[in-house]
Amino acid sequence: MLICRFRTGDREAYGIVDGDTVLEVQGGLFDGLKESGNKYGLSSVKLLPPVVPPTFYAAGINFPEHVTWAAQMRGEEPNLPKKADVGYRAVNALTGHGDPIMVPADATEELQYEGEVVVVIGKECRNVSQDEALDYVLGYTIGNDVSERYWQRNDRTMWRAKNTDTFKPMGPWIATGLNPDELHVTIQVNERVVGEYDLNTAIFGVREYISDMSKYLTLVPGDILWMGTDGATENMKDGDVCDITVTGIGTLSNPVVWGQA
Repeated sequence: MLICRFRTGDREAYGIVDGDTVLEVQGGLFDGLKESGNKYGLSSVKLLPPVVPPTFYAAGINFPEHVTWAAQMRGEEPNLPKKADVGYRAVNALTGHGDPIMVPADATEELQYEGEVVVVIGKECRNVSQDEALDYVLGYTIGNDVSERYWQRNDRTMWRAKNTDTFKPMGPWIATGLNPDELHVTIQVNERVVGEYDLNTAIFGVREYISDMSKYLTLVPGDILWMGTDGATENMKDGDVCDITVTGIGTLSNPVVWGQA
């Protein structure tokens, strides 16, 4: 099932995507997904980030090639993490499929994509085992962890490098019933493939993250966990279009618009 959040006119609602049609559902994401009877053409609605999370979690550097690349950029030896580290992102940075990534005028040319699988929590989760972890997942969507690397290196925190408005495109919808071990990510800029990887090559997988996090944190419905990216990343410039495709989900596409005041 593909579950979207959309706007039509001045209304926002959830819906089930059925081919080129959106079947509106009553209430919210966790209210049973009962169809309201309203139907819309997919092309006639504005897709929004499929969930506004209570808490926005992000896996630390979680793929071997990306760890090595990041270390080389810093002039250091790569050091693979020994445990599943968790960071946070800001909800204000979320934007939807098709929305522009609005780059501040004082950003440097080091604006880069990070194509990621996003886990959406479906049930309250505390102290669960790895074997139980996937029972608490509603589904998966796609994220682009846009990063301004100069700010990332030079600010004391990543408050603007990762969390500037529109730096976290997410969508186009949530896909349920998927096996995370089978998800393949392809990243394109202007239809040129710039990276691809399998989620099962992560240092720590979805099961490990949810289990480890739940020892200390209560995960609640709607929480999201971005799983990190692999490989080297390249700069994006004004007018570029970044597409991130994940098997079983679809494609998240966003243009880059540079020089916003």
